[in-house]
Amino acid sequence: MIKKIISASAIIMSLVAVSSSALAQNTASTTTSSSTKIACVGSAVNARETAIDAAVSLHAQAVQAAYTARASALVTAYTSTTMDGVRSGVKSAWSTFSASVKAAQKTWVTSRNAAWSTFKTAAKACKAPSSVSDSTRATSEVSGQ
Repeated sequence: MIKKIISASAIIMSLVAVSSSALAQNTASTTTSSSTKIACVGSAVNARETAIDAAVSLHAQAVQAAYTARASALVTAYTSTTMDGVRSGVKSAWSTFSASVKAAQKTWVTSRNAAWSTFKTAAKACKAPSSVSDSTRATSEVSGQ
């Protein structure tokens, strides 16, 4: 009888050991899988932020160029010797400035939206839980001028 109890205990202990080992391997696999998914989302975030950074720089340069061109056009407008010449030059300077700023804004919005769209596609492919992504903060994004 004692031999049966010892044998049964040995069998049970062996099963527990095998189960624990399998559980540990499964947990390690899940951890690796989770860390891989997190790294994947991190790469997607990095690509998005790099694209947005470049778009912001281009927007700022375009707006700066618009201001520089407006200043130059206004200087030229005020060199006119007639009121009609000044009015025409001022109107043209401001019209060109407005069109340039609108174009810069449109380019910024298009670039920003493309960066977010690409990010969403890439993050979805990572198959990570939505809690890993920062997409809920997208409304904090600067809308431009």
